[in-house]
Amino acid sequence: MVQKRKLDLVSAELTTLVYIVLTTVMIAIFWTRLDNPLGMLGLRGIALLIMAVTHFTYRFMPYKLGLAWRSFPLFALLIWWYPDIHYFCSLFPYQDHVFAACDQMLFGCQPALEFDQLFDSAFWSELFNMGYYSYYYLMFSVILFYLLCRTREYDQAVFIFLGSFYLFYIFYDFVPVAGPQFYFCALDNLYGDAGWGDSFPAVGDYFKDHFEMIVPEVKGVFGQLVVGAQEIGERPAAAYPSSHVGMSTVSMLLAWRTGNKWLFWILMPFYVILCCSTVYIKAHYLIDSISGLFFAAAFYYITYHVYESYCRR
Repeated sequence: MVQKRKLDLVSAELTTLVYIVLTTVMIAIFWTRLDNPLGMLGLRGIALLIMAVTHFTYRFMPYKLGLAWRSFPLFALLIWWYPDIHYFCSLFPYQDHVFAACDQMLFGCQPALEFDQLFDSAFWSELFNMGYYSYYYLMFSVILFYLLCRTREYDQAVFIFLGSFYLFYIFYDFVPVAGPQFYFCALDNLYGDAGWGDSFPAVGDYFKDHFEMIVPEVKGVFGQLVVGAQEIGERPAAAYPSSHVGMSTVSMLLAWRTGNKWLFWILMPFYVILCCSTVYIKAHYLIDSISGLFFAAAFYYITYHVYESYCRR
């Protein structure tokens, strides 16, 4: 059974509550500079209501269903919190020029602009877009496996998973990077046919009010799914480090920890393609994706040891 804690909170509730408290403090600090602080607080109030309802109704459900009832709605809220990142990071100058320059210095080119040109057939486009879209299914598969097959370890896995996700979100709030699909579109809009030469100019707070992005040519079903998802919910934020790489890496570490080799190796091809796809579709600079690996390892280590320390109390 899940280990009892003060207030009988499971990991999904505890980590979400901590995130709500931290970001509420941030809203208070930046109140006069935020575009919609009341709306942001309202979302947190609704989230707390959802937590209260699921917390006090799970007792009438079978055990595993009750665990899912208390945690899955809070996973869904990750999509809800995503626009908040743009509100926060728009308070600071964007740093895309730094990361574009890093890619140029390290690799001698802009991989995000050239990768899809090297593999421009419909086959490669669909493969990489499938990989990018498999992000959601990869994470869900690992969490569902813990719920159904490693129930005793489910609470810890959720703590590591959500804790890592929230650490990425907090980091993004203070390191504004829009990503190449937004940055190079902005440079085209700002400089036009004159171009920007060999430099990578800073754009300041341009992305606070501009959401134009490079839209790739759609060559198949998965390409359409990715473009559609980006048109609905993508924001010029959260590019460094890549959370697609980071959270899929955390999920793979959790998959490895189950000891089930079938789970790990079935997911591995999707994971590799996913990591490559972040650059292919221009969502991230290559340095973003590489950094995502290291941030994932660090956040996994931090959340694992916080959980172990907390449960020993």
